[in-house]
Amino acid sequence: MALSSQLLSPNGAKPINFSSKVPRPSICRRGSSSFRPKTQSKRSPFGRILASGSSESGRRQLEVVYDPEDRINRLADEVDKNASLSRLNLFSPCKINVFLRITGKREDGFHDLASLFHVISLGDTIKFSLSPTKTRDRLSTNVPGIPLDDSNLIIRALNLYRKKTGTDNFFWIHLDKKVPTGAGLGGGSSNAATALWAANQFSGSLATEKDLQEWSAEIGSDVPFFFSHGAAYCTGRGEIVEDIPRPIPLDLPMVLIKPREACPTAEVYKRFRLDQASSVDPLALLQKINENGISQDVCVNDLEPPAFEVVPSLKRLKQRVLAASRGEYNAVFMSGSGSTIVGIGSPDPPQFIYDDDDYKDVFLSEASFLTRQENQWYTEPSSSPASSFTKEEASNVE
Repeated sequence: MALSSQLLSPNGAKPINFSSKVPRPSICRRGSSSFRPKTQSKRSPFGRILASGSSESGRRQLEVVYDPEDRINRLADEVDKNASLSRLNLFSPCKINVFLRITGKREDGFHDLASLFHVISLGDTIKFSLSPTKTRDRLSTNVPGIPLDDSNLIIRALNLYRKKTGTDNFFWIHLDKKVPTGAGLGGGSSNAATALWAANQFSGSLATEKDLQEWSAEIGSDVPFFFSHGAAYCTGRGEIVEDIPRPIPLDLPMVLIKPREACPTAEVYKRFRLDQASSVDPLALLQKINENGISQDVCVNDLEPPAFEVVPSLKRLKQRVLAASRGEYNAVFMSGSGSTIVGIGSPDPPQFIYDDDDYKDVFLSEASFLTRQENQWYTEPSSSPASSFTKEEASNVE
């Protein structure tokens, strides 16, 4: 885990760098008297007091310079002195569903599923810093439109950890978002799991990994999976997680193609019909993957038909990728409830993605499979793709 050299300002603005001193803007409150150039500086709790030489009236003049950023720096320095861990940067990877079977409707309104979840190398970066105050968490992000209040899964996870453990740590958090939303990749669930892990590290690991996994089900059905080692057979609502031996080579490449349209999960499940679902045994799919690897016939997703109703263009995208692949991909399928189409076997999208204006706004990223060691969080591979972009952005890269 890499320790950050930056701390977020409480208003959610750009990070403040503590490793070097830079000129800071000051708010000067001046009287009408003139000041001579020679001054002496004295530091106050909220800024600097500058004392000048005598004015024409013979009186000593004071200039009070309020420096809020300097105050934040000094508060953070106090946190650093008093805490064994004050800053933490963590990778927050997303996942794909290699297969996803919906096996029934539950009395509580949810659906039972059986799915092979696997973490992949595309992910966000989250920077955590202990807040010098014990009042609330402050979240900022690089992407507009993401909620920054208690509805955000990161804040919900931190609130849950404090509730379960009785700790009183609050945080400044910056989310560097790379995983698209509404994509079926579990980006928000991963953020929540990462926040729980971070809170536990700051508190000296009061909870076990098993505790964190069990608690995380209160946030969302996909969150417990991220406390697996990266590959798991998940059942129930998704919260029953069974770690499995790595079924897929980690160096097997893939490409992720997500159109601008998102697939609202609730709407996809609303249109789901059990009589349209596959009848194949999910354990048979898992066994076949273990024996023969990934192929088109094992990458079953029962949510594809309703998702294609919600976003009809998604069905055509999958069909075109399949037709254009010419055997380049081992399998092409939709992840989760959509709307990401995954091509396993090559990191490159088909050429029509670049040529056709209908796909000028798609999100593209290469990725590979990823796991973690026990008692360690996921780390971003050194060769992790920097290629998360839209087609329009790609056209500007020479």
